[in-house]
Amino acid sequence: MTVSSGAHATGKINFGDLQGEHRYSGQQAYSQSKLANVLFTYELARRLDGTGVTATVLHPGVVRTGFAAEDPSPMWKLFLPLIRLFLKTPDKGAATSIYLASSLEVDGVSGTYFTARKPKASSPASHDTAAAARLWQISLDLVAHTA
Repeated sequence: MTVSSGAHATGKINFGDLQGEHRYSGQQAYSQSKLANVLFTYELARRLDGTGVTATVLHPGVVRTGFAAEDPSPMWKLFLPLIRLFLKTPDKGAATSIYLASSLEVDGVSGTYFTARKPKASSPASHDTAAAARLWQISLDLVAHTA
């Protein structure tokens, strides 16, 4: 199981600057990484097909954590304390992860995106099998260079 985010829907994989070495935006990097999580999980599910091992991906919801607490943006500093009042508790944010890890209802389910313990359609970009395979290979190459 992979934890991603609904932010994957605004993500775009920039293969020309995958690691943000030439142009960096925190929000773009976050959305791209969440799309990469979904692409990875779907590719893993394809590669595991027929083995009995499953791969699912989920959006936990917007959870009251330390996320963005150190963001220097004046807007975040002003609104974050108020916004936190409306966010899920960490326990509620973990509900879908716990469900996917332990429920017999999803036994054998693979290659599926979940939100609030239910399957949900992920973004069109997350179903790009060529991008998923390319990202998989680039990841292997990057890992081989660091080993």
